[in-house]
Amino acid sequence: MGAVHTWIKQNLRIKRFYGTSENAVKSKIWSAICVYVLVAIVKKRLCIKASLCEMLQILSLMLFEKTQLLQLFSDIPVQMSVDASINQLNLFN
Repeated sequence: MGAVHTWIKQNLRIKRFYGTSENAVKSKIWSAICVYVLVAIVKKRLCIKASLCEMLQILSLMLFEKTQLLQLFSDIPVQMSVDASINQLNLFN
């Protein structure tokens, strides 16, 4: 369980828990995991070189701006790949 706890603290952007019940904490963690996975999918599909952390920072700053995703990351170098495993998502790179 220690490795999972460390990964959650290092990779999920959870600042604090608003509820103290077990259900509230689990809901917050699962929500953060969903966001992490969705951003990882966007990173893979758009071939963005930026780290997931950088992408999450950009998205958190632009949360209420009406901007297309491609436009948000247009200043970030794009990595084009013709790898056979293009459809395989690697969450832990």
